[in-house]
Amino acid sequence: MKNVKVATVQMSMGWDVEENIKKAEKFVRAAAADGAKIILISELFERVYFCAKEIASYMDFSIEKEFSPAINHFKTVAKELGVVLPISFYERKNNARYNAIAIIDADGEVMGIYRKSHIPDDVSGYQEKFYFNIGDTGFKVWDTKYAKIGVAICWDQWFPESARCMSLMGAEILFYPTAIGSEPSDPTLDSKDHWHRVMQGHAAANMVPIVAANRVGTEHVEDISVTFYGSSFITDDTGAILSVMDRTSEGFITANLDLEAYEKSRAFWGLFRDRRPDLYGPILTMDGETKSK
Repeated sequence: MKNVKVATVQMSMGWDVEENIKKAEKFVRAAAADGAKIILISELFERVYFCAKEIASYMDFSIEKEFSPAINHFKTVAKELGVVLPISFYERKNNARYNAIAIIDADGEVMGIYRKSHIPDDVSGYQEKFYFNIGDTGFKVWDTKYAKIGVAICWDQWFPESARCMSLMGAEILFYPTAIGSEPSDPTLDSKDHWHRVMQGHAAANMVPIVAANRVGTEHVEDISVTFYGSSFITDDTGAILSVMDRTSEGFITANLDLEAYEKSRAFWGLFRDRRPDLYGPILTMDGETKSK
């Protein structure tokens, strides 16, 4: 049998990068001690979610992968604990900047990076297009020590195409680090349940479990405030939630995933056998009719 225990870390962040890394490490170590082999930390956990507002000086937070303090720190932690760690960071490559994630295998080596494909641009609160280029890596899957995993980032989680592509590429588990909460432009909007449902749908449609990590707490970027609603969760291959956190607590949750049983179930249902890619042309268009030249 192929079983793996996974964990998702939920925490608040401040402006001190070193303190945030220390806090994340504390939860990673606790999850590893509880038997977790693949542990997810939320999106851009090195500091406050600075994308809430367009501030030119914040672009200086970007850094080349080789010099990222979080990546270099958790390479050592991953090797010591024998765990897989997807580590989110603000990447700079020449004149381009990306919302990226590095996948660190259990030997402490970086297997590669994924750059966020879908970049949001809200009126206030989530102004990522100011800071990030659109990702150019395409969706990726990594054959880690414990499982073949797909990892996408936050806004990617709302697009069924992201989950489908990674599943078609052989992902056995999908991981989504995120930063999601209140909407400063519409204080009446609470997307938590919608977020859960769309992610559960990805799991059910592709018959692969999903692990999502969110942050908590209210963060301030000048006159903009966002309250992140936590609710990090793990599903099984049918989309049923196996473990979930509340809106405010810091800590981690775990779940045991029976990957062999999930693979047998996918084969039995025949969803990937009966696909009709020849009929899916409209997905390759913006308006359902016109293909890009």
